[in-house]
Amino acid sequence: MQPQLDLFGSAEPPKPSPAKTPRAAKAKPREVAESQPAAPVTLDLTAPAQADPEPPAPKEPAVLSVSQLTRSIRGLIEDQVGEVWVEGEISNLRKQSSGHQYFTLKDAGSQLSCVLFAGQASQMRGINLADGQRVQVFGQVTVYEARGQYQLVVKIVRNKGEGLLQAKFEALKARLAAEGLFAPERKRPLPRFPKVVGVVTSPTGAALKDFLNVLHRRHPGIEVIINPVRVQGAGASREIAQAVREFSEPEKYNLPPVEVIVVTRGGGSIEDLWEFNEEVVARAIAAATVPVVSAVGHEIDFTIADFVADLRAPTPSAAAEILAADRVEVLSSLRQQAARLHRTMEARFDLLTAQVRALASSAALREPERRVADLRQTTDRLAEIIERRATEAWERPSQLLKNLSLRLQNQSPENKLAQARQSLTWFGNRLEESILREVENRKTRLERTRGILSALSPEGTLQRGYTITLDASGKPITRAVDVSPGATLRTRFLDGEVESEARSVDAPPPGRIERPST
Repeated sequence: MQPQLDLFGSAEPPKPSPAKTPRAAKAKPREVAESQPAAPVTLDLTAPAQADPEPPAPKEPAVLSVSQLTRSIRGLIEDQVGEVWVEGEISNLRKQSSGHQYFTLKDAGSQLSCVLFAGQASQMRGINLADGQRVQVFGQVTVYEARGQYQLVVKIVRNKGEGLLQAKFEALKARLAAEGLFAPERKRPLPRFPKVVGVVTSPTGAALKDFLNVLHRRHPGIEVIINPVRVQGAGASREIAQAVREFSEPEKYNLPPVEVIVVTRGGGSIEDLWEFNEEVVARAIAAATVPVVSAVGHEIDFTIADFVADLRAPTPSAAAEILAADRVEVLSSLRQQAARLHRTMEARFDLLTAQVRALASSAALREPERRVADLRQTTDRLAEIIERRATEAWERPSQLLKNLSLRLQNQSPENKLAQARQSLTWFGNRLEESILREVENRKTRLERTRGILSALSPEGTLQRGYTITLDASGKPITRAVDVSPGATLRTRFLDGEVESEARSVDAPPPGRIERPST
C-alpha cells in the first residue's frame, strides 16, 4: 500500500507500510480527537442565555513547491519501481553529438521516454539502435525533474529474443575490452618446450583425460600438476580464479612453480560454461605471472577466459598438442640438423685442405730469393715517394706565403671602404623599396578590413534588406521566446525605426528546443 501525501491538511494519516520510506516530505496530518462516552444532558431553563462560542479558525493547508512535489514523486518511483526490464518498439530516436541517445519505447497502449548515456552505449558492441526496432531494455525508472517527466535510464539493450546471459556476456566483454584486457600486446609467448604444466580443471572430467592422453603420447617427459576445481555451478568461478592465483604465486601456496597454466573443461551450453565468463576469472587470468592457455568447450564455444588468456585452444586436446611437441617430430628434426651440420663441416674441411695445398705449391714458397728481391725493389720505390713528398712539403709554405701577401694587398683599407660604400648604397635602395612596398600592402589590408567591418556592421546588415528588432530598453531580440505578448518592440530599418506591439508569440516550449549537432 503506497503512502498518502497530505497536501491540503485534510487527509487521514497514512497507515504503516512495510515498503521503504520515500524521500518525499510529509505534511503533518490533522489531529483527530479521541472519542469520549456521551455524558447525561441537564436542561436549566432559568439560566441566562450564553453566547455561542466562536468557530475554530480553519487550518492552513500544506503547500508544496513544484520542485518538492517532483522530488517526492521521483523518490516514490525509484523506491517502489526501481530497475526493470521493458520490451517495446523504438521510435523518435535522437543521437546527440555528445554520444547520448534519446528515444521512446512504445507498444500498442502506451509509450515510455528512455535515455541511453554515452558511457553505457560505448560498452554495447553490436547494438545499433534504429526506429522501429523491437528491443528489450534494462534500466532505472526515474523522473527528469527539469521537465517533470518520468523516464527510463537504460543500462542494457538487447534485441528481442536475445538471452539474458548473452546480453551480460556482451556487456562484460565490451567493458573488459575497453580496459585493454584483450589487447594483443598483452599476450605472452608460450615456452617452446615446457617441463612443468599446471592444469585448472575438474579431476573427474573427460577434458582432463583427453588432455593427458594427448600430452603424454606426444611427450611423456612433461610433468603435469593438477589443481582440482569445480567447473560448473554456483561458486565455481571463485575456485577457478583462486587456482589460477595459486599457480601464479607458488611460493605463497607451497606449490612447485609451473611454466604455463591451462584452464580447461569440456563443452556444454552457455549456462554450463558460464563460470568461465565471470569477471573474477578474467581478472585472475589477466594478473597471472605465467602464460595462460584457455581450452574451454568445443571449437565453436567462446568464453571471456578465451579472450583474456595468452592463447585460446579450441579443445583440451588441441591445447595438449600445442604445448607438447611430438617426440617423433623432434627426433626427426634433430637428425636433419645433425646431418646438415656434418655436411657443412665436411665442406669446410675440404676448402681448408685445398687452400693449404695451394699455398704449398705457390711461387713465394718455392723461390724465396726472388721474393726478397721484389721486397727490395718495393723499398726503393717507397723511398723515392718519401723524398718527393718532403720536397713538396717544403715548397708548399713558400707558395702559401706568396698567396697571403697578395690577399693582404687586396684587403687594404681603401679597397674595403669602397666596397662598404657600394654595399651601403645597395642596401639603402633595397630598404627604401621594401618600406614603400610594405606601406602599400598595409594600405591594401586596411581597405579590405574596412570593407569587411562595414559589411558586418549593423548598418551593413540594414543595407542588405534585413531589420533589427529591439525591446523597449533598446536590447536586440534574437529569439521569439524572449518576447512576451503585449511587449513593445522597435524595428530598425535603413532609413528609420518603427514601434509596434506583440500581439502573440509563436515559439516552441523551451524544453523542446534541441541544440544543433556540433
